[in-house]
Amino acid sequence: MPQTLTDFFSWLENTALAASIRQSLWLYPALEIVHIVGIVILVGGAFLFDLRLLGFAKNLPLKALSGHLLPWSQRGLLLIVPSGILLFMTNSKTLGIDPTFWLKMILLVLAAINVLVFHRMLFKPPHHPENPHNKELSAAAKISALVSISLWVAIIACGRLLAY
Repeated sequence: MPQTLTDFFSWLENTALAASIRQSLWLYPALEIVHIVGIVILVGGAFLFDLRLLGFAKNLPLKALSGHLLPWSQRGLLLIVPSGILLFMTNSKTLGIDPTFWLKMILLVLAAINVLVFHRMLFKPPHHPENPHNKELSAAAKISALVSISLWVAIIACGRLLAY
């Protein structure tokens, strides 16, 4: 690992904020709870939408389901990012050299790319103007759903492995 990155992680871990979180009886557990609640909200919404893409609950309109679940997933992200950064700060020297942590970060980037590709290129609900014949979802959309589920399971597994 480049020395500048190691120095940065060392500095980060030694900040007053990181030390306060580590030394607090309640702050670190509270951040973990916020992080986990955010994961539940984000991944729960993603899983439900992915399952619908795979053909479950076909009676639920995709556009309506997307309109309901996507804002919740975004709210979950608003909990995950700041809490994750604060949790990372408390142990950045160790996490910064942990291959599981970097695998988790790579998987998160891949999940974000999957979401972008899906919403920009693949998502055409049955009543979308570009899908006038009310066709079923494309195979690519279903593959994206499988990729999403796989990535989120792997991300959660990495997160849990980091705790041990």
